[in-house]
Amino acid sequence: MIDINKYYSVDSRYIQELFFLQAELLKLQKHINDEKLRLAILFEGRDTAGKGAAIARFTQFLNPQSYRMVALGKPTALEKRQWYFQRYIKRLPNAGEMVFFDRSWYNRAVVEPAMGFCTQKQHELFMNQVTQLEEMIIADGMKIVKFWFSIDSLSQKARIQKRLDSPLERWKVSPVDLAAQDKWEEFTRYKEAMFERTSSVKSPWIIIKGETREYMRIQAMRYILSLYDYAEKSSDVRPPESDAARIYGQ
Repeated sequence: MIDINKYYSVDSRYIQELFFLQAELLKLQKHINDEKLRLAILFEGRDTAGKGAAIARFTQFLNPQSYRMVALGKPTALEKRQWYFQRYIKRLPNAGEMVFFDRSWYNRAVVEPAMGFCTQKQHELFMNQVTQLEEMIIADGMKIVKFWFSIDSLSQKARIQKRLDSPLERWKVSPVDLAAQDKWEEFTRYKEAMFERTSSVKSPWIIIKGETREYMRIQAMRYILSLYDYAEKSSDVRPPESDAARIYGQ
């Protein structure tokens, strides 16, 4: 029999706050749906930083009729010949909808050039276009939130090994994950360039940091809730801790 406690631990205080914030997210979802707003949340970060699990907690109790989760795989032969942003644009939120991107168009800013999946010319074209594109989307009334989940090299190494050891998580380890440690400095260089060139006043990067993934999820949820006033919003909703959800450049 598998000893689940070997792979997972639960803090009761975390569960209590998570439940509270998930209830608030339901109120926010209703507000977005009623007011026909559009919200796109981008979850970016190094492998094993906790992006997918954070999305799972965000969406755990949401009404599936008014949110979507987008996690695109490799582009098809047809998509490779299209404008790079095309397959992402058609998945942006409709009126009254929230969309959670488990990695986004920013693959071309960090992962693709670091791993040699795109040319330097393609990378530079992306960097020249992305801010203009986001400005147009925001001017049209959509809100974009760009999260970067931070992790250090030793923690990433330990998490990759933990996944390899777990019969329930081994499938999550990809060739990119295995190469992540060897290419740590390459990822860092492209990440810093991305922050510098694509973080703006209207579309900043929000860097989520913390020693545990549970803590980081809480801070990300608090940040999203802090952006809106909605009906019956609890006075107990707190902003994220400043050192855990930092706007790049501030």
